[in-house]
This record gives sequence, C-alpha cells and structure tokens, in this order.
Amino acid sequence: MIKFENVSKRFGSKTVLDNVSYEVRKGEIFVIVGPSGTGKSVSLKHMVHLLTPDEGRVLVAGEDISHADGVELERMREHFGYLFQGGALLAWLSVADNVALPLREKTSMSEAEIHKKVMETLELVELADDADKMPSEISGGMQKRAGLARAIVTEPPVLFCDEPTSGLDPITAAQMDQL
Repeated sequence: MIKFENVSKRFGSKTVLDNVSYEVRKGEIFVIVGPSGTGKSVSLKHMVHLLTPDEGRVLVAGEDISHADGVELERMREHFGYLFQGGALLAWLSVADNVALPLREKTSMSEAEIHKKVMETLELVELADDADKMPSEISGGMQKRAGLARAIVTEPPVLFCDEPTSGLDPITAAQMDQL
C-alpha cells in the first residue's frame, strides 16, 4: 500500500531521512517510533506529498506520490485521513464545520447528508454535544478528537496519525488509543 524506496531528506546541512526503505501493507498497523527530530513527522509528510524527497520515491498503491501534482495528487490524497499533531482545526469554523470540511470539499453530499454524517462521527468521538463550539472553546484533548473526527469522516482506507496522544493526560490518551 505504501512503500518508501531509498528516501533521503535534508534540511540545510541536517539529514533527517537517510536512504530509508520500508513497506506498509494493506490492513497493517505501522508505527514509527523515535525521539523528537528523528524524522517521524517528515516521513508522514512524504506519504501525503507535503514534502518531496531529495532522493528516492514514495509509492502509494503502486503509484509514485513523490512527484504527483494537481488533479493526480488530489485523487491520491482522497485515500488518506490525516490527524495532525495539534489537531489543526480552523479557528474560524465550529467543531462541526471543521469535521464537515472534507465532505463539503470532496463529495457531492447534500447539507442534510453532511450534517447526519458529521453528527454520527462526532458521536463516535464523544463530541456531539460540542458541535457548535469553536476550537478555542474546547480543551486540547477535545481538539484532538475533533481532528480525528475530521480525519475519519470520509472513511478513508488509510489513516495517518502524527503523535495522536502527545500532550494529553493519561485518560484522554487511552480514549484516543481506543478510537
């Protein structure tokens, strides 16, 4: 499903990824573990082509995402949900509107269908009662759960999670792991 072939990435004189190769198969849970600054987030950003390798390539379902652009890149990204480290909610949108965003941008669903799907997903992450709140009105753990809801609302076959439990208390971290 996802394959790194001899991927290297440098930022100035610092080499973050050095000739990295691995494969993640369909249905597999794959975890990249290491201390800060060792390339975990950089690897994830290569998988969705937020970064381009200096050397090597990244294949997604046999296609090279490393050099995809435009419509081709958008088509490939439709297979992914992405939970960013900080939730990455848009401050000017309510929790529900943040979750609805990928449905509005990528589907032809009616507003009624979108509302139903958003509320089902918010129920799953235990945020249905907070749908109308703004991101600044909810806790960090709730923001992470809202970010997770946005990442899964389209039911993508691949879910990327960049440090999904960092900064969370043990109880909230356990809830995120369950989700």
